[in-house]
Amino acid sequence: MRATYVLVSLVIFSAGAVSGATPAKKAAGPSDAELIASAMKAAPSSVAKGATIVTMEKGGAMRTLRKGTNGFTCMPDNPETPGPDPMCFDAGSAGWIHAWLNHQTPPSGKIGFMYMLAGGTDASNTDPYATKPTASNHWVKTGPHIMIVGAEGAFYDAYPKAADPDTSVPYVMWAGTPYQHLMAPVK
Repeated sequence: MRATYVLVSLVIFSAGAVSGATPAKKAAGPSDAELIASAMKAAPSSVAKGATIVTMEKGGAMRTLRKGTNGFTCMPDNPETPGPDPMCFDAGSAGWIHAWLNHQTPPSGKIGFMYMLAGGTDASNTDPYATKPTASNHWVKTGPHIMIVGAEGAFYDAYPKAADPDTSVPYVMWAGTPYQHLMAPVK
């Protein structure tokens, strides 16, 4: 996905840092302090201050900038996507992300929670693998939000599942797929 940094980065992240990737050599760009500051904007300060902070290097390798203590992992804004999109997620999200990456069914009973409080998502609301807007993939832009992934189907049935949702209220993205998840705006 072009701008679905949340998912693309999480997918790459799940294949590396969640499983204990080793630090990669830092490429030129923002300083580690700038990357940490960006990543910490994704979640409430009470969560971000104890989160592990990682960044994706060129080629997809993950580098840990700071070890955390609270089970959350935060990533800085992806400069390749429009708008600010740092994110922060809990350990329960990793299996869902791994399943999405591998076109597998996410594990049951593993609910995940993600923050994107500094920015939004620009993605297809119907196709988990779309890379750009088309006339039929229902591209949406969502501002600061949280996400709940991996819940049982009945949980999502309580929320709108329209292909072209009102993104100012909670809605289900990728409804009817194994990767459906709740998108809940916070502003």
